[in-house]
Amino acid sequence: MNKQVLITGSSRGIGKETALYLARNGYNIVLHCSKDAGRLKSLETEIANLGVKVRSLAFDTGNREETESVLLDDIEKNGIYYGVVLNAGIARDIPFPAMEGDDWDDVLRTNLDGFYNVLKPLSLPMIQARNGRIVVMSSISGQCGNKGQVNYSASKAGLIGAVKALSREVAKRRITVNCIAPGVIKTDMTEDIPEDVIKQIPLKRMGTTKEVASLVNYLMSEDAGYITGQVIAVNGGMYI
Repeated sequence: MNKQVLITGSSRGIGKETALYLARNGYNIVLHCSKDAGRLKSLETEIANLGVKVRSLAFDTGNREETESVLLDDIEKNGIYYGVVLNAGIARDIPFPAMEGDDWDDVLRTNLDGFYNVLKPLSLPMIQARNGRIVVMSSISGQCGNKGQVNYSASKAGLIGAVKALSREVAKRRITVNCIAPGVIKTDMTEDIPEDVIKQIPLKRMGTTKEVASLVNYLMSEDAGYITGQVIAVNGGMYI
């Protein structure tokens, strides 16, 4: 296949499962974490054993200069990406009256500014290649809001608007841009989800990272070439 895909925030959870899922389907993988790419070595080994190429990058998606420098250097050395999965993000959950400026700024900078910081240096090379896939992780919180998550919900809602706009700009270059909005997915970040939240899910369970990763894999495929500008929920039927 020889198509390489960058997955930001791929050290754990949805990002890690996505990297493994895409690797099993023949994509070369570019892993990412915010600091110290050495922490991805064991995942690199696991992916390499699947018979594809893999390497790791470290940069803070909220740092525009650092992100651009690392990505342009990687492209120069290893060629352009066929696909990008924007998965890196943080949460600082706190009631709005108690939310400090840093709680707002850090979440918006990482989650929403990261869209610009990562895709801006990659957009022209992908446009010139006239083919590509971009998948952005939003959240059910960006679709319907969630108490204690005004900052997070704002960042994830912003991503939805950005995806819809960018998809229109690059469609004529055969680049698709889509958004996945996960609901409650079983990861180390959701270990303490109250049982009453699970009861509100029509399927009465949390989703799995594999269920999200399989959708990313489909959106990366040639079969999904006519799907763009969409927000696809993976939420067990939760009302939005």
